Amino acid sequence: MTDHAKTAAAVLTGVGGEGNITSMVHCATRLRFVLKDEGKADAAALRATPGVITTAQAGGQYQVVIGNDVPEVFAAIQAATKGGGSDTRAGEAPTGNPFNRFIRMIAAIFTPVLWALAGTGLLKAFLAAAVTFGWMDTTTTTYTILNALSDAFLTFLPLALAITAARYFRAAEFTSLAIAGALVYPSIVALNGQPDITFFGIPVTMVSYVSSVIPIIVIVWLQAYAERFLLKVLPSAVRRFLTPMIVVLIAVPLVFVVIGPLSNLLGTTLASGIGWIFQTVPWLGGAILGGLWQVFVIFGLHWGFVPLFQLEYQTTGSFLLFGPVFAAVLAQGGAVAGVLARTRNRNLRSLAAPATLSALLAGITEPAIYGITLPLKRPFAFGIVGGVIGGAIVATGGVFTRAFVVPSGLALPALLGNGDMVLLAIGLGAAVVVPFVLVVLFGFADPVDESVAAAPAAATDTVVSNPVDGTVVPLAEVPDAAFADASLGKGVAIRPTSGAVYAPFDGTVVAAFPTGHAIGLRGVDGVELLIHVGLDTVKLGGQHFALKVQSGAEVKAGDLLLEFDGDAIEKAGYDLITPVIVTNGDLYPDIADAASGPLSHGETLFRAVSVDSLSTAR
Repeated sequence: MTDHAKTAAAVLTGVGGEGNITSMVHCATRLRFVLKDEGKADAAALRATPGVITTAQAGGQYQVVIGNDVPEVFAAIQAATKGGGSDTRAGEAPTGNPFNRFIRMIAAIFTPVLWALAGTGLLKAFLAAAVTFGWMDTTTTTYTILNALSDAFLTFLPLALAITAARYFRAAEFTSLAIAGALVYPSIVALNGQPDITFFGIPVTMVSYVSSVIPIIVIVWLQAYAERFLLKVLPSAVRRFLTPMIVVLIAVPLVFVVIGPLSNLLGTTLASGIGWIFQTVPWLGGAILGGLWQVFVIFGLHWGFVPLFQLEYQTTGSFLLFGPVFAAVLAQGGAVAGVLARTRNRNLRSLAAPATLSALLAGITEPAIYGITLPLKRPFAFGIVGGVIGGAIVATGGVFTRAFVVPSGLALPALLGNGDMVLLAIGLGAAVVVPFVLVVLFGFADPVDESVAAAPAAATDTVVSNPVDGTVVPLAEVPDAAFADASLGKGVAIRPTSGAVYAPFDGTVVAAFPTGHAIGLRGVDGVELLIHVGLDTVKLGGQHFALKVQSGAEVKAGDLLLEFDGDAIEKAGYDLITPVIVTNGDLYPDIADAASGPLSHGETLFRAVSVDSLSTAR
C-alpha cells in the first residue's frame, strides 16, 4: 500500500520545496503545480518516487501524475505545507503564453468541481438506465428525489463556478454567489425566451443560465477588478457594504444585456459546428476525437475540453462529444489487456493487471499509458487505432449522453437509449478488441524480467557507511516530525563536523537535487538511501551547496557526492542536522547495529535489514 505522506513529502522535495510552489490543484489523476522556477524541479527524483507514475510539463503547469490516489496525496501535501495548496490566483502575475495561461485558468476553476460533477453525473446515468429498463417509474416521489440529487449540481453549476472563479480571480466569493444566484433565480429562468423584456428601457434578450459556464466566469473576472477599484475609492465607513451592492447592481444587468447573449451566441455557434461535423461526416469527427483524446491526456490538456462539453450541453441538452471519448478510453484498456495477455515479464504483468481494471472500469488511463503502453510504443499506437475505429463507429450511431460522467465502463449506463445502441456496442467492442488483438498478434519489445536481479539477494542485508564526518544521533532527535517519527524511512541523523558528503556504498545516484541539499542513492543490492543535509535547506535554492555528481551517475563507496558550507548554512538560520534514511521500507523494513557518537565518513553507520533476512530469522 502506498504511503501517501511519504509520497507527498518526496513530491514536495522533488518540485523544489514549498517555497517554489506558486499554486497547486489536482484533477482526476495528477497534481498540477505552478512553480516559481521549474528548473528547481527534479523530474528523475519525482519519477523514482513510489506512488508517482511520471511527470509532464504542459499548459503552463508542472504536472506530477499520481493516478487513482491523487486526492490522498494532495491532502497529505496540504497537511504538510503552510499554504496548504491553493488555486492559482490572478494577483500572482500569471506568466506564459496565452494558451498556457488559459489552460491554467481552466484547470484552477474546473478541477475542484469535477469529481462532484462526475459523481452526480454517474448517479444520473444509472437513474436514466433504471427508467429505460422499466425498473423505476418517473411519476414516483422516489424518482423525483433521486432526480434532484443527480441533476441539481449540474443545473446550478454557475454557483459552484462562482466560488472557484472567485478564488482564482481573488474576488469576494459571496458576492460572486449573489451574482450567480441571480442568474439561476426561478423568476429569471422563467423569462428565458419571453419577448419584450427590458431593463430600464434597455432591450434584454434573456437566455438560459442553467448549467452555463462562460457568463459567470467572465463576470467574476470583471467583478475582481471592480472590487479592487471600489475598495480604493469609496470611504472606509461605507466601502464594505456599498462595494457588493454596486458590483451586483452593475454585474447582473451586464450579464443579461451583453455577456449572456454573446456567450449564448458563442455556445450556439460551437454547438452548431460540432453538430454539423457529427451529422455531415460523423465518422470523421468521431475518428479524430477518438484518436487524439489520449494524446491530450499525455499532455494533461484533456480537462481543457470541459468548457466545450458544457457549452454543448447548455445549447443542446446533451453531450455528443462524450461518445468517441468512451471509445478512446476503453481502447487503451484493451491495449494494456493485450500486454497483460502477451508479456512474460512478471513486473510488467503486475503493473498491467490493475492498469487494465483502472482503464476499463474507472476510465483512469494514466497508469496504463505512462506505465505500460507508451513506454512499449506499439501498444499505445494500437490503442489509438482502436480509438479511431471505435470513435468513428460510435459517432456514426449518433450516440450521446445527458449526464456529465467520466467515460468508463462503470459509466456506460449514461449512453443507454441515446442513439443507435447496435453501433454503440459494435464501436465500443471494436475499441477494446482491435487493440487487444493487435497487441497479441504483433507484440512489442517485451522487457527482460529483471525482478530477481533487481531485488535484494535472499537474507542479504546492506552495510551503510557513514557519508559525512560528524556525531551520530537517533532519528528521534531531528526537530522535524516527518523525519523524527520515521514516516519517511528508518535511519539515523548526523550533526556534521565537515562539509563533504561521500557515497556510503557502491550504487547509482537516483536523485541529485539541483539545490544540492539532498541526494538519493540506490545500492547494488537494492537499498535506497536519502541523505538530507539540514532541515528546510531547499529554501536556500542551492546557495552554499556544490553538487559533484548528477542523477544517473554510478558511484563507488567513498566517492565525493557534494560539498556544503556548514557555517554559512547555520548563519542563514538553518539547522544542519542531516538525516540518513532508508526510503524503500517495503524491501528494507528495519535497520540494525546503528552507530552513535562521533564517527568519520567511511565507518559503518548502520545495517539495512532486508525483508528476506527478517523472514529467514523468523
